Amino acid sequence: MKQFLILASTLIFASCVDIERGNPEDPGSRNYNINRLSSSLSVEVSSSSEPSSSSSSVPQSSSSVVASSSSVVESSSSSMLSSSSSALPSSSSVAASSSSVVEYSSSSMPSSSSVITGEELCTGFVDGIPREHYGKNKAQFCDSRDGKKYVYVKIGEQYWMAENLNYNASGSRCYDDNTGGDSQGNCAKYGRLYNWATAMANSASSTANPSGVRGVCPSDWHLPSDAEWNALMTAVGGLSTAGKHLKARDGWNSCGPSGSGKSYSCEDTYGFAALPGGYGFSDGSFSYVGNNGRWWSATELNANYAYSRYMYLYDEDVSRSHYGKSHYWFSVRCLQD
Repeated sequence: MKQFLILASTLIFASCVDIERGNPEDPGSRNYNINRLSSSLSVEVSSSSEPSSSSSSVPQSSSSVVASSSSVVESSSSSMLSSSSSALPSSSSVAASSSSVVEYSSSSMPSSSSVITGEELCTGFVDGIPREHYGKNKAQFCDSRDGKKYVYVKIGEQYWMAENLNYNASGSRCYDDNTGGDSQGNCAKYGRLYNWATAMANSASSTANPSGVRGVCPSDWHLPSDAEWNALMTAVGGLSTAGKHLKARDGWNSCGPSGSGKSYSCEDTYGFAALPGGYGFSDGSFSYVGNNGRWWSATELNANYAYSRYMYLYDEDVSRSHYGKSHYWFSVRCLQD
């Protein structure tokens, strides 16, 4: 009876191996198991009866068990040991095969290597040398959305972009070009123009300092509130002379630093480099590039109007007023969060 039970259990074990493994002579079955290993390594390794890269090792062990019932009866422990030991190399070789499959699949994913990310656009832009901008060396950063580089400067306790934003948001324009392009190079020089909704990215108005409104600005930067513009005016000595101290030395018509022989005073004392990007209207027309610069705030007066700051060529002050949100396209300066 004992011999019969051992024989029966051995036959059952062999049939289970065949059921799990499939036909060991069929290459399709071997490929099927390797593919299963790449997605279910833990299950495969736990079974010592799975096939190795050599399909003969397990069939030999099972056939040696099935071949002679008398050999099993005479020495059941030794034949079972031989069977298990012949299967063990099979499982270890399969484990090695499966790990190589996993490594290959993880290293050959096209989605991560073929798509250029914003961070890759910005890689290496600093290179240890600050970019010269309007005659001053300033700190710089990169907008990871499009790879454009900007300089910025600290004034008082604030960190301001030292040039106008030039991010091509839907609905923005270049001066004198309604096609969405920059046929005259005005965006490259003065940045783009935005209506208020685009500048705000449809965010709600804010009177806070800081505004908390990222709007159209790059990551880690935000659209300044009216209160933050007020703080800048205080830091540069007040509204009455702020224009003179904030205007860029170049870029304005007949405007330059003291002693330059220009008609109007543009000192750029703090490195803000305010530029006269002019402005656009909802009908597609434009006015005053080179003579006038206007910048949105994140603060509205009411449902139809929002506050902005502007500078004229022939004035030394900075003015504050409110303009139609959907009627005008102004420049944008961003503040670091």
